Amino acid sequence: MADEPQSIGDILDTLEELAGKDERVSLGDAIQAFGNRSYGPFLVLLPLIELSPIGGIPGVPTAIAAIIILIAGQMVFGRKHLWLPGFVERRSVSADALCKATNKLRGLARFMDRWFHGRLPALTKGPFVRITAVGCIVLALTVPPLELLPFASSAPMLAIAAFGLALLVRDGALMIAAIVMACAALAIGAGLWGSRGG
Repeated sequence: MADEPQSIGDILDTLEELAGKDERVSLGDAIQAFGNRSYGPFLVLLPLIELSPIGGIPGVPTAIAAIIILIAGQMVFGRKHLWLPGFVERRSVSADALCKATNKLRGLARFMDRWFHGRLPALTKGPFVRITAVGCIVLALTVPPLELLPFASSAPMLAIAAFGLALLVRDGALMIAAIVMACAALAIGAGLWGSRGG
């Protein structure tokens, strides 16, 4: 089993290594590389993919949201090992597209890795993990309708990434910030749909 990543930089390094081995990289490849006990990296990785150019492909945000719901659902029930059905694990992107996405995310990764680390770690353990998972599910459920509006799905995905990073680096202060971001994302989504309906 692979060592669990400790930062976004670690996640991007692992993805680049995978991209250098084959022409396409599947979700199953990533699970094997990160280790199947690693929920945090996927709650960071999947939203960041949606925020990258790959997320501009129609249907991709909704597919990513569905996978996030499946992962977070397992966290709610306390499952120790990450499991995804075969047809989900086989979903893949080209190595070239993955490399471009990781390169674009490097600056953001350096910023976040510099500022977020190990504060108030008690807020990233025990019941807070399940609370985080429920929050991620609620946010992911807003993505399919928001995908119809340009860039609207980025707000909930950014909040999910913050939750994932908080778990990854055991940063309770970031967990609090993620909750605030989640509330803001839900308010923004409701506002966008309200204005669209009007």
